[in-house]
Amino acid sequence: MAKSRRSRLTSQEYIDGILAHNPFILSRAITLIESQLESDNELATQIIDRLMPYTGNSIRVGITGVPGVGKSTFIETFGLYLADLATELENKNKKIAVLAIDPSSQRSGGSILGDKTRMEKLSNHKNAYIRPSPARSSLGGVSQKTRETMLLCEAAGFDVILIETVGVGQSETIVKGMVDFFLLLMLAGAGDELQGIKRGIMEMADMLVITKADKENKNAATRAKSQYKHALHLFPPNDAKWTVPVEICSALENEGIENIWKNIEDFVKQTTSNGFFKINRSQQNKQWLHQTIEERLKRDFYANELIKKQIEDLEKQVANGSRNAVEVARELLNNYYK
Repeated sequence: MAKSRRSRLTSQEYIDGILAHNPFILSRAITLIESQLESDNELATQIIDRLMPYTGNSIRVGITGVPGVGKSTFIETFGLYLADLATELENKNKKIAVLAIDPSSQRSGGSILGDKTRMEKLSNHKNAYIRPSPARSSLGGVSQKTRETMLLCEAAGFDVILIETVGVGQSETIVKGMVDFFLLLMLAGAGDELQGIKRGIMEMADMLVITKADKENKNAATRAKSQYKHALHLFPPNDAKWTVPVEICSALENEGIENIWKNIEDFVKQTTSNGFFKINRSQQNKQWLHQTIEERLKRDFYANELIKKQIEDLEKQVANGSRNAVEVARELLNNYYK
């Protein structure tokens, strides 16, 4: 009897399918690593471990921006440019993956996951793959499994991976710790440009791009470009020894897109030459280790049977003010480690 289409695959079947660039197997593998089931986690770990030799060959680009900046529109236009560019080159295997992180409801935990619908043209391109994922409780505008998803996409042969974050926030810069190039999208004409975003995220950006530079907004975008370039000169030099460029673009009119990709290519060439590219990835691997430890400790703590029995009553005591949170946390941790 033929195997059911949705039957559980073996680790070898996942690995073979991903290395064969099978998008359906890749999607199932990503679903596996996003699973909360312990059995799925164990299988996912085996798959990632065996695929590691096939990873690391892409250019990883994180993309974030202020609300209303048009991240999805920009990414579709930018992704189509790259995917069409790939078809013009001798290397026919160059492919683009977009990992789009959607915000999750703090009440229900659900997500809309609408990025694939918003990027209809790109999602249908033969050289592109779009994977929306829920942020769930993860901070930093990315999913807890974004890094692992990125590695699976690299093993599946994707040459450029675009990570679209939820949106700018205080912890949004976590994506910086898993990409080679951090692209910050900005708006012009929305008030005082230099107050539009926190300085911390500007200091981490490898390029600023002012979007929607078309029609009556083009002059405002040009003025904003000048303001941001001046502001960036006040920041200390970055570790990459890279002069952060400011560009303007119109995703709707497909203008300025080529310059953005050229800047990314120039960054990769420069940082590869001066050694920063390799050092940065090594540091990111260390961060991945510690983030994985923290995630596992938290999961194991709340899954502990003793903690599950005690925590509901202790939560009520903290809620009604009869005990303070620090005291109760210490008690629970002491009980966990006994």
